[in-house]
Amino acid sequence: MSTATLQVPATKDETDILNLLEARHRAHHDKDGAAIAATYASDAAVFSLAPPLTHHGVDPKEKQAWLDSWATPVDLESRAFKLTVSGDFAFSHGFLRLSGTKKGAEGKADFWMRSTVCFERHGSGWHIVHEHVSVPFYMDGALRPAFDLQP
Repeated sequence: MSTATLQVPATKDETDILNLLEARHRAHHDKDGAAIAATYASDAAVFSLAPPLTHHGVDPKEKQAWLDSWATPVDLESRAFKLTVSGDFAFSHGFLRLSGTKKGAEGKADFWMRSTVCFERHGSGWHIVHEHVSVPFYMDGALRPAFDLQP
């Protein structure tokens, strides 16, 4: 599992949010769908790579089914993340690398995505309330995802 420090935390809130993101990275590596879902608010707006256009919250069973389609751990690595905290809300953006090996014909995956994550402090701590990840695509008419880009 490879995770990069997003920045040097200066406050308890920043440390708590960075720990939340580290827990999400670890849960991907451990292939634990329930632990991933626990980092999100139940009504979080999630704009992920998978259809449909938006998800509302993270279903632990759906996440576990996706994790079970991997032959290896799913590793996430953060790079160039910036985090801003203001009261009970926080915002981060940067790059996220996903790597691992899928079962079946898909095989090895290793690519960078753009990522924006918004957090809200609830009674039990910080949770992800909005997430948007995307992979750029080549605008040359082929509409191929640009999986070869690196930060």
